[in-house]
Amino acid sequence: MTKLSVNINKIATLRNSRGGDVPNVVQFAKDAQRFGAEGITIHPRPDERHIRYQDARDLKPEVYTEYNIEGNPVESFMKLVLEVKPTQVTLVPDAVDAITSNAGWDTIKHKDFLVDVIQEFKNNGIRTSIFVDPVLKQIEGAKLTGTDRIELYTEAYAHQYSLGNKNAIKPYVESAELANTLGLGINAGHDLSLDNTEFFKNEIPNLLEVSIGHALITESLYLGVENVIQMYLRKLK
Repeated sequence: MTKLSVNINKIATLRNSRGGDVPNVVQFAKDAQRFGAEGITIHPRPDERHIRYQDARDLKPEVYTEYNIEGNPVESFMKLVLEVKPTQVTLVPDAVDAITSNAGWDTIKHKDFLVDVIQEFKNNGIRTSIFVDPVLKQIEGAKLTGTDRIELYTEAYAHQYSLGNKNAIKPYVESAELANTLGLGINAGHDLSLDNTEFFKNEIPNLLEVSIGHALITESLYLGVENVIQMYLRKLK
């Protein structure tokens, strides 16, 4: 069974664009869970241009499914995660000024750094996942960091799938098979949508979780949040 974690960054972006507290991100997270979401994901950045650090704190008592906090493990991010203690922390090597995540970790180059960061989180009872490209040597490198899971960066798949190229799934399948052999859990995210999620899920062995935000929120503008969440759940099960 593949769990659906709803990334609510876009709700915070909408709130921040007007000021005030509408829409309320905590209420949206509560509603998303009530509608069937099996997890809530946030990705706070140092400039707090969407999710704010205080949002992470406010969400903790309200997320009764899986709580996933993503981000680059700079000092302020690490302090936040260690304070909040979510179910899972997903480490993403995004630059401070990045509009969105655009690459996975070089798990070989940054091995020592990742080992130290991951051990700190695991010592505090937080499951760890690291964002990686579907490259076999990077999967092997991920294993050596001590992480519990990897999150496959799916932008390349989503783009090629939209062009009709279903063969774009191949490196993801190979990466997942290797991860399974190495005992790594598999998550996935970035540009997954109602159009491409079902095929991806059906092809990837033992896919544990997908994190979907931008597409889910934009699709909900037309189809409604509760309906869209249910549509994803049907595609994932």
